[in-house]
Order: sequence, then structure tokens, then C-alpha cells
Amino acid sequence: MVEERIGYTFQDRSLLERALTRLAYTLEAGLPPEAHMDALATLGDAVINVVVVEVVVMGGAHDKGAISNRKMNLVNMTRLRGLAEDLDLEEYVRWGKGEAAQAVWTSGRVLAECMEALIGAVYLDGGMDAAAGVLRRLGLTESV
Repeated sequence: MVEERIGYTFQDRSLLERALTRLAYTLEAGLPPEAHMDALATLGDAVINVVVVEVVVMGGAHDKGAISNRKMNLVNMTRLRGLAEDLDLEEYVRWGKGEAAQAVWTSGRVLAECMEALIGAVYLDGGMDAAAGVLRRLGLTESV
């Protein structure tokens, strides 16, 4: 179960379900437009950036360029995709039929977006401390 893997239990299970539901799946299943992950992925991207920048600044960085470089090294598609792969996140996501047939999670940014959606859902459910805790447990910010 994803919650065990990330060390966070959702109070609002619908947020977790939404974070793991692709747009293609919602269209095929006739679900309402707000039932897919896209908005959560956008939110999660912002939350991840805030958490990482806060950790970098609290770690003593004060130069804008150094902070930006450190953030870029920590938060990128490859890192987020790697976190998602470590969680086997693709096994929990509700994919559209075409996505599943093509195994879209094996290339590009798809799994990184799923990871962002998951963090967005954690943020809405438990706030910034919960999201930061998940990112720390997953190893994104532990080496900052």
C-alpha cells in the first residue's frame, strides 16, 4: 500500500485516490472532471519546490544563485521519477487503457507527475509538515 511506503496515512482517502488517477482513466470511466491528478501534480510541484528551498536555506545557503542551483539538482524529473520508481508507484496508479497498453510510465515525465500529485495530496491532507516529512523519508531532502 502506498501509505505504508511513504509513511503517511491519509485522513481523506479521496485525496489519495485522486492523486493516483490519471485523466485518461477518468474520461474512460466517466468520472467527474475533478477526479484526476492533474491539479494535484501542479500543487505538488510547488510544494516540493518550497520544501526543498526551505531545507536549503535552513541549511545555511544565502546566495540566490547557490540556492537555485541546489534546488535544480534536487528537484528534477529524473529525481522525482526515481522516487516514484522506488515506491513502485506505477502499480498503484489508475491508468487509462491506452496508457496501460503502452506502459507510459516507462518513459518521460509521467511518473514524476504522479509523484508530484501524491505530494500535492499529502499537502492538502496534512499540510506542509506532512509533505516535508514524506519527502524527507523518501530521501529527497535528507542529504541537503
